[in-house]
Amino acid sequence: MRYFFHIAYHGYRYRGWQRQDGVSSVQEVIEDALGRVLKEPTTVYGCGRTDARVSASQYFFHIDTLQQWDYDLVFRLNKVLPHDIAVFEIIPAENEEHARYSVSQRTYDYFIHTYKDPFLAEMSSMYLLEDLDFESMKAAVALLPKYDDYRAFCKSPDKHNHTKCMVSHAQLFRDAGGDRFRFQISANRFLKCMIRMLMGKILDIGKGESTVEEFEHCLRTQESPAYLLPAHPQGLYLSKVSYPFLDIAPRTEFNSMLANTAVEWQPL
Repeated sequence: MRYFFHIAYHGYRYRGWQRQDGVSSVQEVIEDALGRVLKEPTTVYGCGRTDARVSASQYFFHIDTLQQWDYDLVFRLNKVLPHDIAVFEIIPAENEEHARYSVSQRTYDYFIHTYKDPFLAEMSSMYLLEDLDFESMKAAVALLPKYDDYRAFCKSPDKHNHTKCMVSHAQLFRDAGGDRFRFQISANRFLKCMIRMLMGKILDIGKGESTVEEFEHCLRTQESPAYLLPAHPQGLYLSKVSYPFLDIAPRTEFNSMLANTAVEWQPL
């Protein structure tokens, strides 16, 4: 039987989702916890990879098992898992449905604060910036759904079969105080480091170190910028994962400090 697990995790302490030798990963911690509870080795198949220190306020993985449990597995897993990984629900699925390959759309949010805040330090990226050109940043973000090849904003483009991504939505938001903002983007797939590279260039535009025209040239020609520093990993969240057969609202209370101010976000 195949089961989908709806979870969330704070990725700051991990070297990403995928299991890797010699470092701590979210996948490894979950597989170890499942093995302890189910009393059998268990492999989990995630809905995608997140980089080191990147979080997921919504994430799905699946397992295949013949075991039938007569106890509250969600409760037991949450007791075993560390505080920064939470299991919300377990959903029976058909065998052909796959946590990664059946995804129809993913949404990411990137949060930035422009002042020093010790309580946001591991949840949002700090950039001590003033007088950002938000109108130019907004114009750059508006270009994203108009292009479908993101080779210019991929860390290792030749490692992908192709660099096509269908961006369905991209928008900037700003909080009421004007010192925090959020970049949101939805697409059918994302490339390695793509969102952090886009965010880095959008910040350059806001600082006046690059232009919207240069940004669009990269999108149109697939030529990488001459200089590009990816944005910090903390502050980036996989925030919504959708399937043709499964569409669940994110449990935003997982990231309560950011969620509590969500009502203040104003679209630019």
